Amino acid sequence: MNVCMAHRGWSGKAPENTMTAIRLALAEPAIGAIEIDVQLSKDGIPVLFHDFTLERTSNGSGLISAYTYEELRALDAGSWFGERFAGERIPSLEEVLQAVKGRCTLNIELKTAPGMHPGLSESVLALLKRYDMRGEVYVTSFDHEEIRRFRSLDDEVRTGLIVYGNPVMLLEQLHAARATILSMAYPYLTEELASAALEQGVEIIAWTVDDPQAMRQLLKAYPDVQICTNHPERMLAIC
Repeated sequence: MNVCMAHRGWSGKAPENTMTAIRLALAEPAIGAIEIDVQLSKDGIPVLFHDFTLERTSNGSGLISAYTYEELRALDAGSWFGERFAGERIPSLEEVLQAVKGRCTLNIELKTAPGMHPGLSESVLALLKRYDMRGEVYVTSFDHEEIRRFRSLDDEVRTGLIVYGNPVMLLEQLHAARATILSMAYPYLTEELASAALEQGVEIIAWTVDDPQAMRQLLKAYPDVQICTNHPERMLAIC
């Protein structure tokens, strides 16, 4: 059965990676999962933000990692989306876990790159253990080595690799990272790959699917694939 996954919360209706976007997704029972992006503040607090720099979705500038959690909380992360979201704050992962626990699957994307955010996996895992949520989340990343590291720290949390494109030996890469989820840009998903992955027990997330026609095609061709979208209302109107 296809799962509707809200990309960065319900980011078509509210500023991405904010508590408002997450609460909107939680209020819709047909949304089965929420995807978020997590980085570390200067003082090591896991916070929600997609870009490595602040300019696009806040009134700050520079690297996320150059600011403490309290400094990040002082920024406006909503006005860029619309005046009525002025004053929206950058949330911590802890806030999100408290809101989501027992209600929805959470797909936590680790936003990192070589040399950035040392200790990110450890900090995220510590919070998942504190809130007893290791069985309620996925942890995914474009940084496949970070996923391999995360998996070496914990055997319970489901982990996944994010890919843009269709690299060779993809299933072998999943096996090497001990990951069981493939999060893939949807134009590169093929029936051959999906069949082989599902046969090996790999779950598939297709992202980011906002076009209704593409949604219909994916839903028809891949009944077990999770659809990650900025506009859950479009998918729910089809299903």
